[in-house]
Amino acid sequence: MTHQFHPTVLREYDIRGIIGETLGPDDARAIGRGFATLLRAAGGHRVAVGYDGRISSPMLEHALIEGLNASGCDAVRIGMAATPMLYYAESSAEDVDGGIQITGSHNPANYNGFKMVFQGRPFFGADILTLGRIAAAGEWADGTGTVETRAVMDAYIVRLLSGLDGIGQERLAGLRIGWDAGNGAAGPALEALAARLPGEHHLLFTAVDGTFPNHHPDPTVEANLEDLRRLVAEKKLDFGIAFDGDGDRIGAIDGEGRVIWGDQLLMIYAQDLLARLPGATVIADVKASKALFDTVAAHGGVPLMWKTGHSLIKSKMKETGAPLAGEMSGHVFFADSYYGYDDALYAGVRLIAAAARLGQSVTALRSAMPQMVNTPEMRFQVDESRKFAVIDEVKARLADSPDEVNATDGVRVTTADGWWLLRASNTQDVLVARAESESEEGLARLMEQIDGQLAASGLERGESVGH
Repeated sequence: MTHQFHPTVLREYDIRGIIGETLGPDDARAIGRGFATLLRAAGGHRVAVGYDGRISSPMLEHALIEGLNASGCDAVRIGMAATPMLYYAESSAEDVDGGIQITGSHNPANYNGFKMVFQGRPFFGADILTLGRIAAAGEWADGTGTVETRAVMDAYIVRLLSGLDGIGQERLAGLRIGWDAGNGAAGPALEALAARLPGEHHLLFTAVDGTFPNHHPDPTVEANLEDLRRLVAEKKLDFGIAFDGDGDRIGAIDGEGRVIWGDQLLMIYAQDLLARLPGATVIADVKASKALFDTVAAHGGVPLMWKTGHSLIKSKMKETGAPLAGEMSGHVFFADSYYGYDDALYAGVRLIAAAARLGQSVTALRSAMPQMVNTPEMRFQVDESRKFAVIDEVKARLADSPDEVNATDGVRVTTADGWWLLRASNTQDVLVARAESESEEGLARLMEQIDGQLAASGLERGESVGH
């Protein structure tokens, strides 16, 4: 028996496809067999399995567990859950050696996919390609495994609440917060969490519905925060927090309805953390604002710019021992008194904690940030075979540039006007561009540089495409 995956399904950070077109039960079975084969070779044998609220998820879970069992691994079913709850089940249980979450994340309702953890580390890149090679050759281990169901919700909520340890209840009692689960998998955990948090909490769209009837669950797109913004305004709440479809990415707005972007949230978390852990390293991806890296340095931390991608950031955290990291996309990773994975529910708790410890409202913290002028993340279609070559051409042309050129992930160029970025997406046939300045005029000059580099490679900045 062998299995061929559709060529678009095995990706850099995870496995993802369109149900009935590029992804189905046979793929899930092959993933289970391949993962179990690799885990047994590494001395492991028990895998936690969770799934999100998509209509196709239970079907994929069934097939995945069949595959795990057929190659000799035991499955621990945690049921329908947010991705970080699966990470928690893998991290906190000594008898669990790996974890697989079935989730389409923030993609349209007809997508689904898999995020994996292997003996406590992210499973991505070459690991995922290895699953494809094992399947194509049919080189799976044989065996029989068991299936058990384990309830982890209560323990997970208690663990989330530990993010408020040491903060007096009187400092939290007056808080009034809005939350938007976007009909994603975080809804049930959010209800359980909010019931135990001090203060007053107003919840939107906690019913899990894989068709996402109210708005698309991607909190990095401002239009998806409109319902939360309206709730915060109508109820005069302190701030609002939103989640993506599987609960591993956070979005936020302050009491005035202003978006607090991923790098701005990280500025708040960093100020709080560095007051307690001076000299700590804080990691952010290449799309993050200069203001973030400056803030980390100003508060006595070591800022580290790294590659975009939750698996890449998690690996860099392990390597450097950094207690905090984050991305523009809303993935935030806490390794001080937590496990180092991206958990948007925990990030919500830590935002409450940071504001309390810093003695300022979230709105005041947002107001104190430097007023930068920046573009959103611009994504435009470039042929898969061309996207990395274009970046190499830009690097070559900038080899003798007097400007500061950072090639950590694509090209990030710092000039007197600010900075601009061009990088190739690891997951789509697109180039990603972003620029930031302190003035509109400076931003225009930076955009001219981006357009000039694209033109020199025979391209132009087209219509921005979605994720």
